[in-house]
Amino acid sequence: MLLHDYLDYYAREQGEMPCVIQDDRSLNYQQLAEQVNRLAHGLQIRGLKPGDRIALLSRNSIEMLVVYLAASKTGVVPVPLNWRLAPPEWSYIIRDSGARLLLVEAEFTEGINLVRPELNMVQDYFQIGGEIAPCWDSFDELMANRPEKALKCSGEDQDILYQMYTSGTTGRPKGTLVTHSAILANISQCSLVFASCMGPGKRTLIVMPMFHASAAIFSFISLFTGSTMVIHREYSATMLADALSNHNISLVNLVPAMIREMLVDVDDLSLRDYSQLRAIIYGASPIAEKVLLEGIKVFGCDFYQGYGQTESSAGISFLTAGDHRKALKGRPELLLSAGRPLVGTSLRIVDGEGNDLPVGQAGEIIAKGPQMMTGYWNLPEETEKTLKDGWLHTGDVGMLDQDGYLYIQDRLKDMIVSGGENIYPREVENILFDHASIDDVAVIGLPDEKYGETVMAVIVPDKRKKIL
Repeated sequence: MLLHDYLDYYAREQGEMPCVIQDDRSLNYQQLAEQVNRLAHGLQIRGLKPGDRIALLSRNSIEMLVVYLAASKTGVVPVPLNWRLAPPEWSYIIRDSGARLLLVEAEFTEGINLVRPELNMVQDYFQIGGEIAPCWDSFDELMANRPEKALKCSGEDQDILYQMYTSGTTGRPKGTLVTHSAILANISQCSLVFASCMGPGKRTLIVMPMFHASAAIFSFISLFTGSTMVIHREYSATMLADALSNHNISLVNLVPAMIREMLVDVDDLSLRDYSQLRAIIYGASPIAEKVLLEGIKVFGCDFYQGYGQTESSAGISFLTAGDHRKALKGRPELLLSAGRPLVGTSLRIVDGEGNDLPVGQAGEIIAKGPQMMTGYWNLPEETEKTLKDGWLHTGDVGMLDQDGYLYIQDRLKDMIVSGGENIYPREVENILFDHASIDDVAVIGLPDEKYGETVMAVIVPDKRKKIL
């Protein structure tokens, strides 16, 4: 099975069903399949072969989905670029990946032009949308007059689906290699958790950046379930609130900051009707308990929390809607948990030597399952350090309770050592979040002559209140 097989299936079985909507554009499953086929033929005509890399730089768009799926059909490996990065960072990733072709939204062509002399391996530059800039070709022309029928695909499920670069917080960004098999496994795993919120006739909202693993897998799950995905080009608290209350959205995937900003900045948020909204998925960063409780009250829907990383396709564990209800009925500590592992996934907590630690003791979280990456592009030593005997060493610190719930405390490298004591910033942040006048907080370590490091909290006060 390959990712695009689901598109072809639904194009055959429910071709007239809306598949993707962005602003005033809408494609049904048949129309999306035709666009994907045209691009697949276009990529082949440009001489691209299975395993060749193409870089993609765009805000959220229908075109991004088309590229992911056309690459699936041709065996070409897309390298999505974070549009928030600076041109030198784009240059590094493009050169490191060896991308032969660039697909770039009009907004970013000027930035690419600044580093173009460095991109010796790139043979073709295609612009998505806008008035075509000098020395660029049109993305539309790449697809123009190409066959709408599927080309013959000889790919296998162990082929690389995409090469997504990590944030590079511990150095240069690393290209994470994720196979079709890993992605399809994670799609199946996650679908078991919230499948009731998706399916033909139901709408999902894509607002997280599609260059990110979380948004990519969420869009693929929408495809897998035959849902209709609504794509927002970028995030806006007001637009998000409008969509959730007015556009029949059933399921949305957010980061906690988005939930918090809606609660703070959208004045009439609690007065709106969210009767169509079945659930909100949140993750990627800690959420303050008061923000979560207020969100549950305002939206009146189920909540799911996901934990994972690019190296695990996306998901490793989930705190389910049932877990959230359990927390509200007498187990409030569960709201601090990242849930339990997805089906087929194992978790362990280990010390620095790789020895298992007892229940309740903090150590590094390691995970094993079919959704794990193959490795890092051209980094065998980094791969060996991160993947040991099939276990992904996440770099996160956490512990398991007696019921198997995972509690994440911090990144290993974020731990503060003060006077010989280990201090986890997230634990301090959780306490500070309880203060009614604090809207957001980040705890960091600063050098200290006496203790080695000392703790500093950077606080964003609630603009509606005063800190006393």
